[in-house]
Amino acid sequence: MQTYRIARAAQLLGVSDDTIRRWIEHGLLPVTDAAPAEIPGDALAARAIALAEEAKASDHLLSSARNRFIGIVTRVQIDGLMAQIDLQSGPHRVVSLMSAEAARELQLEVGSLATASVKATQVVVEILKD
Repeated sequence: MQTYRIARAAQLLGVSDDTIRRWIEHGLLPVTDAAPAEIPGDALAARAIALAEEAKASDHLLSSARNRFIGIVTRVQIDGLMAQIDLQSGPHRVVSLMSAEAARELQLEVGSLATASVKATQVVVEILKD
């Protein structure tokens, strides 16, 4: 089974190394007996799902979209009829192209909290080989 070191687990979940260590101390994440300790992949996946459910439960918006990224707007570029909005959600950068009118109606500006919903007919999945 795939295992992850603390730093890599933190990167994958978009939290700090210290947060991962606290979760281990509180029994929220198990570790292997190996030195250095590693987190089993299935446990990390379960924690990622739990975090997503917590975020969804605290949201007051109902939506059929399942691929949602809550983050901070890092760039708003409005040019003519179109706007480009960059959102940073943990380690993920999501870029949206929308009408300038929509960007203005949403009052998007750098530092705004926003959610990007992604709906795609094709999703590519890749893995890293050791």
